[in-house]
Amino acid sequence: MPLGTLQVLLVDAKGLDNNDFMADMDPYVLLTVKTQEKQSTVASGQGSAPEWNETFLFTVSDDVSELHLKIMEKDNFSADDFVGEATICLEPVFSEGSLPPAAYNVVNKDKEFCGEIKIGLTFTPEPERSNDFPSGGYGESEESYGGWKQSSYGEE
Repeated sequence: MPLGTLQVLLVDAKGLDNNDFMADMDPYVLLTVKTQEKQSTVASGQGSAPEWNETFLFTVSDDVSELHLKIMEKDNFSADDFVGEATICLEPVFSEGSLPPAAYNVVNKDKEFCGEIKIGLTFTPEPERSNDFPSGGYGESEESYGGWKQSSYGEE
């Protein structure tokens, strides 16, 4: 499993179901990778077509395979409302390194289509650690860092 950093560009959403009857909804997104959770800013008054253009970084380790997006609607006087969610498989970005912003389907609690969200992904792998180093460490031979070396002087 690749280790490294996942950069998520949250661009925008379109066609979201507006569940705020009084005014335009104020959506935000909860982004989750395993146990790491980040929250976007609230797109106040942007209704069913919010724009964020925000970037989030996640540390990728052991068996991470998907990014979960949960779109919520900010309510001032009651609990925030669930709008929809999307789950994005990360295997393509692990192999490609970068995926340009693309639209992913958003589904509601009944798993019915309720809009789309545009996300760009970039994966930066950690440099691989090699065990090829000599016991002296630092990846250098003993001659290159001033260690003891037998002289050939006087052996002729």
